[in-house]
Amino acid sequence: MAEKSYFPKGFLWGGAIAANQAEGAWDKDGKGMSVADVAMYKPNIDKSDYVSQWHVSPEQIEEAMQTDDTVYYPKRRGIDFYHRYEEDLALMEEMGMKVLRVSIAWTRLFPTGTEEEPIQAGIDYYVRLFKEMRKRKIEPLVTLSHYEMPLYLVNHYDGWVSREVVDMFVTYSKVCFEHFGEYVKYWLTFNEIDSVFRHPFTTVGVVEEKYASKKEAEAAIYQALHHQFVASSLATKYAHEMIENAQVGCMLTKTLAYPLTSNPEDVLLAQRHNRDNSFYADVQVFGEYPLFMKRYLAENDIIIDKLAGDDEILKQHTVDFVSFSYYMSMIKSVNEDKMEKVGGNLITSVKNPYLDISDWGWQVDPVGLRISLIDLYDRYHLPLFVVENGIGSIDELVDGKVHDEYRIDYFRKHFEQMNLACKEGVEMFGYTSWGCIDIVSASTSQMSKRYGFIYVDADDLGNGSYDRIKKDSFYWYKKVIETNGAQL
Repeated sequence: MAEKSYFPKGFLWGGAIAANQAEGAWDKDGKGMSVADVAMYKPNIDKSDYVSQWHVSPEQIEEAMQTDDTVYYPKRRGIDFYHRYEEDLALMEEMGMKVLRVSIAWTRLFPTGTEEEPIQAGIDYYVRLFKEMRKRKIEPLVTLSHYEMPLYLVNHYDGWVSREVVDMFVTYSKVCFEHFGEYVKYWLTFNEIDSVFRHPFTTVGVVEEKYASKKEAEAAIYQALHHQFVASSLATKYAHEMIENAQVGCMLTKTLAYPLTSNPEDVLLAQRHNRDNSFYADVQVFGEYPLFMKRYLAENDIIIDKLAGDDEILKQHTVDFVSFSYYMSMIKSVNEDKMEKVGGNLITSVKNPYLDISDWGWQVDPVGLRISLIDLYDRYHLPLFVVENGIGSIDELVDGKVHDEYRIDYFRKHFEQMNLACKEGVEMFGYTSWGCIDIVSASTSQMSKRYGFIYVDADDLGNGSYDRIKKDSFYWYKKVIETNGAQL
């Protein structure tokens, strides 16, 4: 038992998936290719080498476009949520979930991103999905762009570097609000918008090899990021205008950093990292670039091409809440080049001797979640929503069951810290565990990296029955939800 549940009444307990990792049906009903459809299965890459895990070269793009293979392009098949969502939602309803975070595949509505009118089959699918969620009293939390932009826009517009993509995204967003607004109240614009430099191809469609130097690529990425900021603000504007009581949030990867020692240089490095991490939410909450970022751009001769009115758009259409993913914390040190490293959510870090490490080399830090909640609330004074958190593990199916006590232990410790953050005055209104049902991994496109409370019988090469099986953690999370976090 928790000492006492400080979670507010009506707290939204749930789970999260993304279209590109779950839906499959990559070429059905007129869907176009997205950046996710060229992501390859990469099981043998060093777990700490996130750059190689995510990188896609021009040659790999071309090769992917020439094949309809789904074995080595696993996001094309996902877990067949596209056809099995009713079965999956029934399990989530049984678990008692109050909210499910999903994303809309842009290319299901606009195959290339350039069309003026959406594909009706795509509209119909998401209407069916959201109606089914509503029928089961599961609140949809919808991400408009979750690492699945149209591949056509990468090949023909250099992704988000082109201003035209802003208009295309606004058209897409307005179609979503028009057709799904009666079912969806909570919206996120861009998933982990801060990931632009960790994997620019996936986030903004920038292929770095196309630029003559790292400096030119960096400038292009900042330009693309600016266009996403503007697009996010415009989407927020139209959501507020088109949907009664709509709530729109930004979404940040919270990469909390600690100094390794009390050496002031270590402290400064950690502070700088945390400040840089906050920049992306700062723009969407405060409506302007922070001074330290303006100075960085000026000192590095990076000129962002803005249209007249961009600054006003950012200022006038800020978000209603702040959402974030949290998986791990980091260590910063002036001597980190000489120290042992560990992997993480798209980042590497000096190993923290006080923390356990997951099967995939990620540092497990429940207290860091509490620190993050307090820091974010103190900075922004907006309601918070943890929309990704969880542990990727190798689960064994034995006699038709999965005994995942390690997962229960992980969530118990994180929920205890969330409860204490609420006790300390943090305004938090929801939580969605990442991959509440097993899905294809974002980075290495593996199925064997499992996050779910529900086991999906499929291996890394797509073999299996795809049957859904409740893990021990399924029943534990059901009790957590029933008691609003009182019984952990």
